[in-house]
Amino acid sequence: MKETGILNRDIAAELSKMGHTDKMMIVDAGLAVPNTTKVIDLSLQVNVPTVIDVLEEILKHFSVEKIIYSKATSDVSPSREREFLDHFDENVEVKVVEHPVLRDEITRDVKFVIRTGDFTANSNIVLVSAGGPRWYCEKGA
Repeated sequence: MKETGILNRDIAAELSKMGHTDKMMIVDAGLAVPNTTKVIDLSLQVNVPTVIDVLEEILKHFSVEKIIYSKATSDVSPSREREFLDHFDENVEVKVVEHPVLRDEITRDVKFVIRTGDFTANSNIVLVSAGGPRWYCEKGA
């Protein structure tokens, strides 16, 4: 029986399929996700778990080179935007897009979505997979 790392079998399986530059999303309870995109629903009740709860656990096991979120996050939930940014160093690229782009285009392009119980408006973040610090490069990039 698995007792360490990410215990949710669906999340663990999907993360193991991610390659460099693949995208996944962690979203609030209200984001509309197309039926064609795989959704792993963790929502239990209002704000359980939050997007930040899930993000913090994912980041223990997953390297990120870029994050994407909606301008709506900045506009209506600036504290959540700050929380997002606080989880990444200056080497991680940040891209802010219009909400329709996130909702209508990026949700179709990600490998999978983790839906949370978060009721913080526009609390949605895209994680773009990085190669990570374990990769050996003979010469610097």
